[in-house]
Amino acid sequence: MPKIIGSTLAEHRQRTRNRLFEALSELLSERAFESLTMAEIAKTAGVGRTAVYNHFPDKEALLLAFIAHETEQYSQKLEASLTHIVDPVHGLRVYIRSQLELGAAYSLAPGRDLRKVVSEETEEKLHHHGDKVAAILERLLKELMESKQIPEQDTTILVSLINATLAGRTLPKEPMAREYLILSVQSFILRAVGVAAEVINVPGMAVFEQLRRSGSLEHAVDEFGASACPVHH
Repeated sequence: MPKIIGSTLAEHRQRTRNRLFEALSELLSERAFESLTMAEIAKTAGVGRTAVYNHFPDKEALLLAFIAHETEQYSQKLEASLTHIVDPVHGLRVYIRSQLELGAAYSLAPGRDLRKVVSEETEEKLHHHGDKVAAILERLLKELMESKQIPEQDTTILVSLINATLAGRTLPKEPMAREYLILSVQSFILRAVGVAAEVINVPGMAVFEQLRRSGSLEHAVDEFGASACPVHH
């Protein structure tokens, strides 16, 4: 009889799933998804090898549930951070920063694109998990258009282009270089969608020169790479 963690069976199931999600996240930061086995994930989670199959029939099902869980958590935090923001330009800045910091927090080990190592059905489901976050961006863009802060445009195309710019980015650890790159990306996207130049806070050249002289900038740009995001094409 497996040990029950939690006061009820429902709590036990949720805690077990959370353990499996944490284990998968840890292993994905070290190794490619295709090299993982359910037995390894179960061992890392401290869950019995057979018990894991009571929750997920295979590792693709576990991956989908993990992405859904993380997306829900992230979208709730993003919505909370936007609650009291009135200016959609500020809202778009928050969205951009949040997406960049998300990419830095959830980095995958080097390897093939997740979408290339799962079934077509799973690939499609992975992509759709990004729809909830994309809807937040689309809402911000529509608010910008309604307030006449950017020209009328096709929001579907804009969402795709913005997320392609942000997806899978990693940020440098050095605080000044990190902030400089975040501000640079914010400025780039705001200019791209048509926000007035006087509203955009372009990072100052003094900061650029300071980073360049210290050698931090070149290293920061090298760190500011991109890997494929499993929920965006």
